Amino acid sequence: MTNDKQELLEELKALIEQNVNEVKEQVEDVKSRFYRQYHDEQAALKEAAEKAAEDAGEVLENWQPVLDETEQAFKELLNVYKQKRAELQKQIEQEQAQNLLRKENILSQMKEMAQAETADVMGNLQKMRDLQAEWKNIGPVPAPKAQEIWKQYQQYQEQFYDLVKINIELRDLDFKKNLEMKTLLCEAAEKLKENPNIVEASRALQQLHDEWAEIGPVARELREDLWNRFKEASTVINKKHQAYFDSLHEKEQENLTKKQGLIQELHELLDAFKNEAGEYDIRSNRKWDELTEKIQEIQNRWRAIGFAPRKYNQSIYEEYRALTDGFFRAKTRFYKTIRDQFNENLKQKRELLQQAQELLNGELTSEATDMMIQLQKKWKTIGPVARKYSDEIWKQFTETCDSFFNRKRETERQERGERQKERGERIMQSGDKNKLARMYETLQQEIKTAENNILFFTGKSKSANKLVQDMQKKIDALKAQLKTLEEKMME
Repeated sequence: MTNDKQELLEELKALIEQNVNEVKEQVEDVKSRFYRQYHDEQAALKEAAEKAAEDAGEVLENWQPVLDETEQAFKELLNVYKQKRAELQKQIEQEQAQNLLRKENILSQMKEMAQAETADVMGNLQKMRDLQAEWKNIGPVPAPKAQEIWKQYQQYQEQFYDLVKINIELRDLDFKKNLEMKTLLCEAAEKLKENPNIVEASRALQQLHDEWAEIGPVARELREDLWNRFKEASTVINKKHQAYFDSLHEKEQENLTKKQGLIQELHELLDAFKNEAGEYDIRSNRKWDELTEKIQEIQNRWRAIGFAPRKYNQSIYEEYRALTDGFFRAKTRFYKTIRDQFNENLKQKRELLQQAQELLNGELTSEATDMMIQLQKKWKTIGPVARKYSDEIWKQFTETCDSFFNRKRETERQERGERQKERGERIMQSGDKNKLARMYETLQQEIKTAENNILFFTGKSKSANKLVQDMQKKIDALKAQLKTLEEKMME
């Protein structure tokens, strides 16, 4: 059995070309399979859109079902089918009304013949047979009238045979003919138990009963046995038919129990992530993703379960949808909040980037250095931004910081060379053990300052790391000079 929508569309086209009153069950089956496939596809499209949005660091909002031309064509065919059924039903009702008038006319003639005190036996017998034949050729009448006119037909028919008192030969001839016809109906009813399609067999049995009702009586001594045979064959089919629907109802009840279990599982799963106010208390993407996977797994199991009993099917589905929809709405709100926070973080980082660029382009002072270090510290306190912006703005900021500290490193290198040159000249010009002490103090102060400054350089790029390495080399060199000076002071 196919579930392809285009094939189901073609199947529906073929069905509505037939007698629409004979294909109702097939149409409902095709409709059920088509819309099950359609809703599954729409759900898959929505999930894919949500996944794509999530991968992009965004949240899918106001998702609309994708226009499906096959579904539109399917709806149009259903409308054609409904119109045909309505037209056929109207035609049937008109035909049944005409059939009722014709049968009432026959009953009127039969009543007159059955209640006549004298009768032309042979003439009336043939007329009765003609009326019986005409009666059999007339189609069904409106259901509320069917039982009433059928009783009248049987009553007048039996009254006629009793009244005219036809000779046994003629009566036996009719009884024999009726016996042959009813025996064939018994055999047909008994054969129906071999039909594996119990619904089809039940419809066929109803047709046999209609034919049985149209056939006249058989000999009185055979009447009960023949009816019991037909009734027993009917009972076999009726029991199978009832068992079939009992099985369907049992399966629907099992499906209801399974769906109730999934709803309970959803309650327990979702309640574990809610606070006392009944709101979701989930603060990480990973937790939302883990819970989403569990919800989707439950959704897959739900889709694999068939229909529940009709009186519960809609209500339990609405309860299930309320739980899942509530979860996904909460997830959407969470990601909207995250997106708003990302935007605010991006705004703050752009402001820091602008300030860093202004420092880079300004005068290189110790105050500017302190401000740049503070900008780096503040950058660390700001949360993440959307993935599509994070790498670019981080690169711009680090490059700006690296450029600033590269300038500072080059400037300090030049200044350090000049100071070392001046210090060497002063030492050469004076031998005083007091000048050595002042040099010793100066070296200690430089070492202390350099060790304090190195703590503020927190760049993550190779250039920033190089600056830290150079400062450490400077500290090591100053300590070596300090040790040499200590040895001179001890001489």
